[in-house]
Amino acid sequence: MDDKQPTNTPREVPRPPNPGRRRKLWIGAVLGAALAMGAGYGAYWASALRYLESTDDAYVNGNVVQITPQISGTVVAIDADDTNFVNAGQVLVQLDRADAKVALDEADAQLAKTVREVRNLFATTAQLEANVQVRESDLARASEDLARRERLASSGAISKEEVQHARDTVRSAQAALLAVKHELAATRARVDRTTVADHPDVRNAAAHVHDAYLTYARTTLPAPVSGFIAKRAVQLGQRVSPGTPLMAVVPLDQVWVDANFKERQLANMRVGQAVTLTADLYGGKVVYHGKVVGFGAGTGSAFAVLPAQNATGNWIKIVQRVPARIALNPADLAAHPLQIGLSMQVDVDTHDRGGKRLPQLTQTAPSYATDVFESIDRIAAQRVNTIIAANDPRSAAQSIAPAQVSASPTNHVVRLDRAPATPRTPTKVQ
Repeated sequence: MDDKQPTNTPREVPRPPNPGRRRKLWIGAVLGAALAMGAGYGAYWASALRYLESTDDAYVNGNVVQITPQISGTVVAIDADDTNFVNAGQVLVQLDRADAKVALDEADAQLAKTVREVRNLFATTAQLEANVQVRESDLARASEDLARRERLASSGAISKEEVQHARDTVRSAQAALLAVKHELAATRARVDRTTVADHPDVRNAAAHVHDAYLTYARTTLPAPVSGFIAKRAVQLGQRVSPGTPLMAVVPLDQVWVDANFKERQLANMRVGQAVTLTADLYGGKVVYHGKVVGFGAGTGSAFAVLPAQNATGNWIKIVQRVPARIALNPADLAAHPLQIGLSMQVDVDTHDRGGKRLPQLTQTAPSYATDVFESIDRIAAQRVNTIIAANDPRSAAQSIAPAQVSASPTNHVVRLDRAPATPRTPTKVQ
């Protein structure tokens, strides 16, 4: 047997990993990723980020419509409270109307009396015109009698005394005619070129009715706009005077954002540039869209109650901020309502840099308007016309709807307790 001896063949020993090579690979990968990210960020900055001006010093602002009385009175009813929503024209506060009602009734009665007195003036004028004709006839008859008697006196048929009596009768008729003419002229001076409705006395009495009705109607304080009630300070039984703040109505569908940008951010900002916003209330998932509509005329510190006195003592430079008004998209605002004072994050896209930085834009129409108070003046005018028509059937006064005004058959005084408070939407100019 052949003894086979094992051959000792060398085995390959695995080399230990090279840590330096692995480190280089990792460093290369990190540098490559950093370079890619830097290139991407550079491209993003060049295309978008350098055109973006952002600030978180921005807050929701809006109109706070103060409700103040126009007359003095005692509060007898409060029809709205804090957090309530009210429509334009809805009654908010009711003042005691007893005194105003008495004054209105007195003005109504005085107007009715004045209309009848002026009608009497017109009737007296017609009567005096007839009297003038009578006196003219008397004078003509007396003149004819005198002429006839003078002819008879020349023949001795009548005495001179009778002729003298005839002459006296003529002079008396002339004086009576002159007196009536003067009386007619004086009466005509009070009614010439006028009608009953246009007579100064009637217009003066009508103005008193108008004023008394406005005072009566102003015992009811309506909401000039639709919105939420805030800052209610009025209490039942309180005696209020004109200008006393009672409560406020905040129309949250008309809010905007005041964004305070640093002065170095304003160089490329223009009116009309697109804006995206987020609210701390909803987080970044809800994005609002809007546009820049204007810039403040100065920095916030310049209009502060105590402005900085930089020319005195030691001075430290502080970067100033200027408010920019941002108008919000109404659809976004309706979907996600905002409240005054909420914090916002604002990003302005400054790609479009055309136009002036501070354009001189003029307003050609009211920014806000309400017609809630127009009905009061219109109903007051209708009330005057009704009283005139009730006391002068020949007057061409306007007709009044029965639902608004009804006349009492006893004394022809118009009764109107309250003007219709139909809700109206205020006109809003963007």
